[in-house]
Amino acid sequence: MTSCRRAASYLLSWSRRQMLRTLAFALPLANTAAAAYSFDPLEHLAGIAPYFEPEDPPLDPKPPQGCNVTRAAYLIRHSAIYANDFDYEEYIEPFTDELENTTVDWSKAGPLAFLATWTTPISDEELEDLTKIGERDAMNLGVDVSLRYPSLKKPNKVWTSTAERTELSAQSFISGLSRSNETEVVSVQESEAEGADSLTPYKGCPKYSSSYGSEQSSQYKEKYTKPIIERFQALAPEFNFTADDIVGMQQLCGYETVVRGSSPFCSSEVFSANDWLEFEYMNDIQYFYNAGYANSISGTLGFPWVNASTGLLLADEASQDIYVSFTHRELPPTVIVALGLFNNSAYSGTNNPNATMPLTTQNYGRVWRSSAILPFLSNIAIEKMSCDSYGYDAGEFYRVLVNQSPQQLQGCDDGPGVSCSKANFAEWVDNRGQLFGSYTEECQPDYDNSTDVLTIYDQ
Repeated sequence: MTSCRRAASYLLSWSRRQMLRTLAFALPLANTAAAAYSFDPLEHLAGIAPYFEPEDPPLDPKPPQGCNVTRAAYLIRHSAIYANDFDYEEYIEPFTDELENTTVDWSKAGPLAFLATWTTPISDEELEDLTKIGERDAMNLGVDVSLRYPSLKKPNKVWTSTAERTELSAQSFISGLSRSNETEVVSVQESEAEGADSLTPYKGCPKYSSSYGSEQSSQYKEKYTKPIIERFQALAPEFNFTADDIVGMQQLCGYETVVRGSSPFCSSEVFSANDWLEFEYMNDIQYFYNAGYANSISGTLGFPWVNASTGLLLADEASQDIYVSFTHRELPPTVIVALGLFNNSAYSGTNNPNATMPLTTQNYGRVWRSSAILPFLSNIAIEKMSCDSYGYDAGEFYRVLVNQSPQQLQGCDDGPGVSCSKANFAEWVDNRGQLFGSYTEECQPDYDNSTDVLTIYDQ
């Protein structure tokens, strides 16, 4: 009996030791896992995210083994501004006006206590203007592009739409790219009558409206802001927080950062990581329905730039090694659609992207993320490469990059590093053109002499 008790006691003691060892091992792992989580709201701000280069997908941006870039075409959104007029008038100004007229004692409002002394970084006179940080970022991108192509000649011309923010972005970019006055800025009119022959083709297309996507994103806005409103209301009961106030506060995180260098609205004490993911998804819905796959005209608007750039790169000779164009935020998503990129359902077998962006719950597994597609200075590049790589025939190959991340063109990736051979690339682009039809036919503009192609680079 005594031996049985000893055995039982030993087993119990052994079991406890094992449990303690397991806990001792598990606790550091748990702490490590908790410490490993990090979140940067500036990378989830959709169209007002300061420029960054997400590894999406995580492919090496350097040319594949045995390849050299011999020509490139870039489409770049303008750099950071004080605020978009719609964002300011719809969300930010109503919040800041109410803030000025309130008697709330913010010093007792916990994480919102900074509002007691905070002042807006934006004035009516500065709307749409490039910030100093925006100028710096554009110059730095010019430096980066110069370093990417050390053997290519600096361009004689850079093209830009005529808005002040795009022209100044182009000038700042050139100062980093060439550090000389040899590169000319060519301004392209933003008028409706230019049709497809502009860097703002959506302006001449009656089938496009800047309001598209507002109804759909508003549905998600009402859902995601409700718990945030209740949380803030508990901190400051006298202040009447609205869904639009929450959006305006989150927008200020981005806009204030590109004006002052940082913003208290970005603090994790104010908005959690999940709050930012909700804000991002609301914007993803907006752009998806406005200029993405849910708008049937998107590919038609984006294809003229794809087609014109392809012509420049396929030609045996060209007047420049690097072609760069600056535009507004409406155009890059349409080019993304024309190229078939960031399509949530591209490899599902059904290819129904509209079903992948529900309006009442978030699709965390989506690839359509406006923060990766459309930060300030977002850029889409098509590169022509001369390759002699292991496992491939020597020759010309073409690849697409978005914010320096190489992209796989579905059905056109028979070359090294998800690039596409010359013959296949030409055929693939032609098929995309047939898919989206002509600009005049699809847009049905109400003016005469509409154009279907982008010819600004030939003039």
